[in-house]
Amino acid sequence: EKAKLLRSQPAQTVEPKGLLYVQQREFAVTTPKDGSVSILGSDDATTCHIVVLRHTGSGATCLTHCDGSDTEAEVSLIMSSVKSLSNTTGCGRLEVHLVGGFNDDRQLSQKLTNQLLRAFDLQPDDVHLVTFCVTELNDREEQDIHFPIIYGIAVNVKTAEIFPATFPEKGPDEDLRSAHVLTGAPLTNIYDAKTEQLRIGPYFWGPFPHVDFWLEQDDAQILQNLSTSPLAEPPHFVSHIRSTLTFLKAHPFPSQSLFPDRKPRIYKKNEEGLWEQVGSDKI
Repeated sequence: EKAKLLRSQPAQTVEPKGLLYVQQREFAVTTPKDGSVSILGSDDATTCHIVVLRHTGSGATCLTHCDGSDTEAEVSLIMSSVKSLSNTTGCGRLEVHLVGGFNDDRQLSQKLTNQLLRAFDLQPDDVHLVTFCVTELNDREEQDIHFPIIYGIAVNVKTAEIFPATFPEKGPDEDLRSAHVLTGAPLTNIYDAKTEQLRIGPYFWGPFPHVDFWLEQDDAQILQNLSTSPLAEPPHFVSHIRSTLTFLKAHPFPSQSLFPDRKPRIYKKNEEGLWEQVGSDKI
């Protein structure tokens, strides 16, 4: 019923003001007391799942974008992140919302759904599954091709409302963060709720293999080889990958060009509610 209700809502466009956008293999956690961030969100999930974990007592809310790279470790990480901002001895319970995936040919969505359910089931704490809008419950068919119905969601940290969403602005440091994922990074926490700072890096990788080869390929080749679900990707997928590859080519050694002082790039929300860099040198 909950999945049906969520699917029936049109996606809302979320403007950058008060938003913390979470990319693939990132997570962020905060509480309703946060003076800078009121919305956590992520989109462009095809076979990926977006997970929202919330403690009803403290209101501590975590959003993450999982791709099945190390699901058990990731679930443990988000559990401890929410518990660290909650006094779990008081009232309230842990609630989880799972959204994303579809009936893809390779059944990657189904596999990830099962991994997530198993990982939450293995937790010592009780976790209540409140929204389950994944894989076959998030699938639509058009001329024998399957697509997700919902590609992205947002959660309002103050009201706990969850809704389908798209995000025109996915920054800051969109290419840098995507490069981190493309080079095989583990799930990374990008936000410090106590200081209300977005912290990116320091990230380190070596020269990306065959980057020139990939940049020479046409759109069809990139889509076919660098996507888990080529037919269901959003229209900007290829340009996003090209942009990330171009960034990786420009920065083969981020320890020299991006993070010479080994410090994160720090952002805070300004008075307009937009991210502004405060720490480290700007790229």
